[in-house]
Amino acid sequence: MRTVGILGGMGPEATVLLMQRVIRATGAPDDSGHIHLIVDQNPQVPSRIAYLLEGRGENPAPVLAAMARGLQAAGAEALAMPCNTAHLFAPAIRDAVAVPFLDMVTLSVARARALAGAGGRIGILASPAVRKVALFEAEMEAAGLEPLYAEDEAGLLSAIRRIKAGEADAAARAVLGAASAFLLARGARVQMIACTEFSLIADAVAGDALVFDTLDVLVEAIGEFALGKDAEKARAAM
Repeated sequence: MRTVGILGGMGPEATVLLMQRVIRATGAPDDSGHIHLIVDQNPQVPSRIAYLLEGRGENPAPVLAAMARGLQAAGAEALAMPCNTAHLFAPAIRDAVAVPFLDMVTLSVARARALAGAGGRIGILASPAVRKVALFEAEMEAAGLEPLYAEDEAGLLSAIRRIKAGEADAAARAVLGAASAFLLARGARVQMIACTEFSLIADAVAGDALVFDTLDVLVEAIGEFALGKDAEKARAAM
């Protein structure tokens, strides 16, 4: 079994959710069968939303690179990060270490392509920062996919902030449900939960949409790498 390091804290609940899903997916009969995770739960990573959307605050890249080096020094043999928006800084993480980085963006685009086929429209339920920085666009284009985003960016951002504040309530769920329905009406039946705050309320999406969670895709890659199941597939996302 190989050890995986987690760059966490963005947000803290999403990191715990990743760990819970890794445990459930592993299905080990006792403690020794579970995956060794080294988790840096660092809520002090500079705000990605402030830096990317509002043009203020510190660049998160140096902090993420330092976290990556620390995880590698602690024994991590691969790294994973349960934050979609922070994947914009993946090059800094890769440059900082000699171990693989399991890229949630690459893995999720591959899943979307498998579900929608060439030319498919993919609804992206995410922070407005994801659209602004075109996080998925290059890989979507290479895969022959068309990304679509919901129009209510202010509502989505407000819902994300409510969830980060511990209020995964009816108001936040209504925003996500409306965004999902908007995308479905525009031909994006296949949709990605591409914000780990929304992973906490993923069941609020439109009932007719075919939705997958990028967090679950990352969970699968962690299991494959750590347990040696189809290791080449996991390496393909490095």
